[in-house]
Amino acid sequence: MRLLWLSAAIVFVLDQLTKVIVVQLLGLSTRGVIEVLPPFVTFRMAWNRGVNFGVFAGDGDVTRWILVAVALAISAWVVFWLRREKPGRWGMISGGVLVGGALGNVLDRLIYGAVADFLNMSCCGIDNPYSFNVADIAIFVGAVGLILFTGRSKTA
Repeated sequence: MRLLWLSAAIVFVLDQLTKVIVVQLLGLSTRGVIEVLPPFVTFRMAWNRGVNFGVFAGDGDVTRWILVAVALAISAWVVFWLRREKPGRWGMISGGVLVGGALGNVLDRLIYGAVADFLNMSCCGIDNPYSFNVADIAIFVGAVGLILFTGRSKTA
């Protein structure tokens, strides 16, 4: 379980640190856009009140608190499941990465009322209108890792 908590803490701190640097110190929240390596990497401020791509976005506090509760419930379920499953090193790291990302976005919702998304990447003539953050990447990578590194029979 130590690997789960360590990887969760690293992802959580990295997510929050990048948000403080980009959104607060670089002033992205007031500037709106900072071109880093256009068009490949742009910091584009987006306050996400929903889930991925703003789905289920609502300006009401009810949506905010439902999404906080869902993220906390999923995180608790992942921890409980991995404690029971004992999947090994990569499964624990994957779970921690997912939990750390989820908790990073939960903290955003508690502090700002929305998730601070700022990474925008486009390539090859495709203009991506969406922004995301380190926590979003971690949630995706952690979920893929859980698929790859858990569920194997211990008797095989």
